[in-house]
Amino acid sequence: MLYMIGIGLCNGKDISLRGLEILKKCDFVYLESYTSILCCEKEKLEEIYGKKIIYVNREMVEINAEKTILKNAKEKNVAFLVIGDIFSATTHMDLFLRAKKMGIDVEVIHNASIVNVVSETGLSLYKFGGIASIPFENENVESPYEVFKKNHSLGFHTLFLLDLDPENKKYLSANEGIKYLLRMSKKKEDNLFNTETHCLVCCKLGCPDKKIIYGKAGKLLEKKFSSFPQCIIVPGKLHFIEEEALEFFKL
Repeated sequence: MLYMIGIGLCNGKDISLRGLEILKKCDFVYLESYTSILCCEKEKLEEIYGKKIIYVNREMVEINAEKTILKNAKEKNVAFLVIGDIFSATTHMDLFLRAKKMGIDVEVIHNASIVNVVSETGLSLYKFGGIASIPFENENVESPYEVFKKNHSLGFHTLFLLDLDPENKKYLSANEGIKYLLRMSKKKEDNLFNTETHCLVCCKLGCPDKKIIYGKAGKLLEKKFSSFPQCIIVPGKLHFIEEEALEFFKL
């Protein structure tokens, strides 16, 4: 049996009671280490869960799962832990499908993810358009900006996820993301995103020490954001309640 369990965004206590109960009866507990940042030590998780945790990297999940995770799930109870929610990253649906094809029973236990905690900014989830990811190597990558353009034309908010590589402690900063958007707008000559564009920078959403800052892109570039993970939100057409909420986060 394979149990795919979201453990939330901040620390070991964010796991649901159902998730924790299931985890405690598992023979193997794997934690993927590449789609987000674990905001506490692995040893702390092991203390809370009462289980030995095995880190797995992208290669082990996407290429070698049949030899390890799924092989064990054929005969034992296996927990596959994901920071945030299970299916916020497409790679986890791939694991789910491979398990099903091997005849392995799968149960999914959901949790909070960046996709829903962005509502803490005061922006309505119903008014978010497509989500875009800005990669490290983005010099000639236009797709994130094209997502923004489409959302902008419809008056929707745009959430930009910023690339990360936790294994190598490498994270794309909000400053770099804003520079990308400015560069792409200049390249497209549409002026949809400029130094006067209002946007939000969010750091460690879902944690007590989160940061949410709202202001003009040019002013945000002057600040240094040092806690990760980070994301950028460019609001679309605002409801008066959203406008009121954003006032609490103004520079």
